[in-house]
Amino acid sequence: MDDNQKKNIEFYDQKYQFLDAEVNGILKRLNKLDVFLADATATDTSWVGLYHDDFQNKIVGKKVLELGCGDCANAAIMAALGAEVYANDISSKSGKIIAKVNELYNFTHPIVFIEGDFLTADFKENDFDYVVGKAFLHHLTHLIEIEFFKKISSLLSKNGESRFFEPAVNSRVLDEIRWHIPVPGRPSKFSKNTFKIWKANDPHPERDNSNNHFRKLGSKYFKDVKIINLGTLERFHRVLPKSFNQRSFRKKAFVWERKLPPSFNRIFARSQVIIYKNPKH
Repeated sequence: MDDNQKKNIEFYDQKYQFLDAEVNGILKRLNKLDVFLADATATDTSWVGLYHDDFQNKIVGKKVLELGCGDCANAAIMAALGAEVYANDISSKSGKIIAKVNELYNFTHPIVFIEGDFLTADFKENDFDYVVGKAFLHHLTHLIEIEFFKKISSLLSKNGESRFFEPAVNSRVLDEIRWHIPVPGRPSKFSKNTFKIWKANDPHPERDNSNNHFRKLGSKYFKDVKIINLGTLERFHRVLPKSFNQRSFRKKAFVWERKLPPSFNRIFARSQVIIYKNPKH
C-alpha cells in the first residue's frame, strides 16, 4: 500500500465515521426515489454526469461494480433501481454503511461490499455489465490508474461499459485561478501557510485530469470513448448570494450550457463524464 492509499483510508475513515447520519440520509433518498432522482439528475453535477443518457434505466437487472463507493449513496440508489450491485472501497466505514442499509431496506439484490484494494480483490473476468465510479479516478496516481484500467477492462462483459464522473481540468490558467479562490473546505493559495497545510492533508495526488488524458488512457483498453463536459455555467452558483435560488439556477444552467459550443465547454467545464464501451479483451 502506497502513501497515497494510506492517506485516502485515513481521510475517508474520518469522513464517514457518523454511521447513523449517512444511513439516514440514504434511506430518505430511497424512500422517495423517483422524486430524488428527478431532482438530482437535473441539478447536482455528479448525478447529472453519472446518470447521463438514461443510465438509471440501463442498469436495471444488470451486474454493476462501483469503485470508491464512499458514502454508499450511489450504490444504494443503483440497487434500489434493480441493479445487482457490488461496491468496493478501501474504507471499512463504507462496509458498515452498506451492512446497515441492507438491513433496513428491502433490495431485490442486497449490495455486496468488497473491502480493500481493488487490484488485489478476487473477481471473475467478463463478469460485469458496468463498472462505475463517482469522483473516483482522480484519487489514483497515474501508475495505479493504469493497473486499474487493465483490470476494469478484463472484468467487463464483451459489450460492457465503464463510466466515471470526474473533475475536468482542461485549462492551466483557469485551474490556477481556481486554486486562488477559497471554497468551503479549501483555503486560497493566497493564504500560503494555510494552503500548504491543507495540501499536505489532501488525499488527491498531483495528476492530469484533462479530457485528453482520459481519452488517451481509455483508448488503450476500450473501442469506444465518449467524454461529456459539464458545469461551464453551473459552477457560478458558488458565487451567488444565499438569498438566490441556487438549485433553480443550477438546473437551468445545465440546460443553457448544452447550447454552448463544445470547444467552449471543454475549456470552461468544471466536470466531465467519461464513458468507455466495448473493452478490448
